[in-house]
Amino acid sequence: MDALHSDTTAPAHQVLLFYRYTTVESPQELADHVRTLAATHALKGRVIVAHEGINATLEGTIDDTEAFADEFKKDERFTDIDIKRSRGTGGSFRDLSVKVRDELVSTGFTQEEADPRVRTAPKLTAEELRSWYESQRDFVVVDMRNDYEFASGRFEHSVEAGISAARHLPLVVHKLEPLKNKTIVTVCTGGVRCEKMSAYLQHKGFEHVYQLDGGIHTYMEKFPGKDFKGTLYTFDERITMHFGGEREVVGTCRLCDTKCETYVNCANEWCHLHFLACAGCTDERERAFCSSECREACAVAGSSPLLNQTSL
Repeated sequence: MDALHSDTTAPAHQVLLFYRYTTVESPQELADHVRTLAATHALKGRVIVAHEGINATLEGTIDDTEAFADEFKKDERFTDIDIKRSRGTGGSFRDLSVKVRDELVSTGFTQEEADPRVRTAPKLTAEELRSWYESQRDFVVVDMRNDYEFASGRFEHSVEAGISAARHLPLVVHKLEPLKNKTIVTVCTGGVRCEKMSAYLQHKGFEHVYQLDGGIHTYMEKFPGKDFKGTLYTFDERITMHFGGEREVVGTCRLCDTKCETYVNCANEWCHLHFLACAGCTDERERAFCSSECREACAVAGSSPLLNQTSL
C-alpha cells in the first residue's frame, strides 16, 4: 500500500476516506445524493450520514473516485473537506452501503458530553506531532481505536484506551485519570472518532488535550515508517494498509507470540474473536481457534473442521 498507482495494465484503484461534523438538516436527502453520486461513478464502500455530518470510505478507479470527489465538493458544506487517499485493490468493499444513523461514530455520548460542532480539542498537524517526537517533548499519545486495531500498529510510547467499541470509553476513562495533568494527543484512523473522544475527555476535566489532525492515516502518508510502528487497520477487505518506509512489525500472534500482521476470526462460530495469528498457527484457509476453551467447546459439539489443529 505504498503508492496509489499499480504497474499493471488494469485500472488502478484508490480508496477515499473523509468525514465532516456539520449540521445536516436533512440526512436522508444527503444520503440519497451521495448514494446516487457514488453509484454513478461505480464506487463501493460505506457511508454514514447523520444530523451531525457525514463519514465515508469509498473505493473505485482513480478516475472515478476523483470524479466523485469533484462532484461531492460542489456542495458548499464540503467544498474544503479533507479527502484522504490510499491505494485500493478493486475489491476492498463488496457493495455500496449508505445509511442514515443517529451518530457518525456510535458513542452514545449526549450532546453535552461531546458535540464536535460546538467543542472539540485543538488539532495537532502531522508535522507538529513529528516535531514533538523529534524534540522529545513531554506528551502522551492515547490511542482511541479498538484494542484489536492497536494490536497490529501503534505510535511509539502510546497508551491504549482499552476499548473494543467507541461506546466503551466512559467505562474505562477512569483508567486515564493519571494522565489528567499531562499533555495528551488522541489518535484514531482518520480523525472522526477523536473529534468526539477528545471532546469527551475535555468534558471529564482533561485540560491539555489535542487530537491528531487527519488521524494516523495522514501521519503515515506524510511520514511513512516514522514514529508509528506496524500497520494501519482498515475496516474493509484490505484489513491492513501502510505507505511504505522502513516498517517495524509490532503485531504478535495471539497463540505463539510470533511477529505477524494477519488477522483471523476464531473458528468457533459462537466466539468469532478477531485476532492476530501467524501462518504456523492457522490452517491452509487461515483459520484458527483463539483459545483452548474455544477448541474444546467445538470438540464437544463436533462442529468445527479444525479439530485436528495442533496449535492449541
